[in-house]
Amino acid sequence: SATALLILVAAVGSGVALGLLPRAPVNRFCTAPSNQTGFLCDDRVTCIPASWVCDTASHCRNGEDEQEKLCGDLPHSLPGFLVFLCSNHRSWVYADQRCDGMNDCGDCSDETGSLASCPPCGSEWWSCIPVHYEYCSCIPRRLCQDGIQHCLSWSDEYVC
Repeated sequence: SATALLILVAAVGSGVALGLLPRAPVNRFCTAPSNQTGFLCDDRVTCIPASWVCDTASHCRNGEDEQEKLCGDLPHSLPGFLVFLCSNHRSWVYADQRCDGMNDCGDCSDETGSLASCPPCGSEWWSCIPVHYEYCSCIPRRLCQDGIQHCLSWSDEYVC
């Protein structure tokens, strides 16, 4: 019985090594720099921001972030954790573009509302109703008091 067990273990090990038996799925979720949703490379150390996946430039050592099985039918071929569906479900953005202060969806659904569930403006942002549609509910503080109106109320020039 010990011999049979050794043969079984050797057969399973060979099957996995040769790719004949299915392997457990690899969990690719990680947290990239700046607390962004990330994609874990095969080396299990390198974590790249979600938006670097399928961008035509390989960021993982083995190029797994640009493989056809991952990038062949965007966004459907991507793992769900890498994708944020805009309120118009025909539009999507990478998960790390949600709550980044920029209107990536075109309708602000990646920055406001229950789908995005973004925290209030951070310390580097000023809360207002922006004049320019590239922002949704906050503008970067670097735009404060620059002589150009960015907030409907002009608060970026007089209060910020």
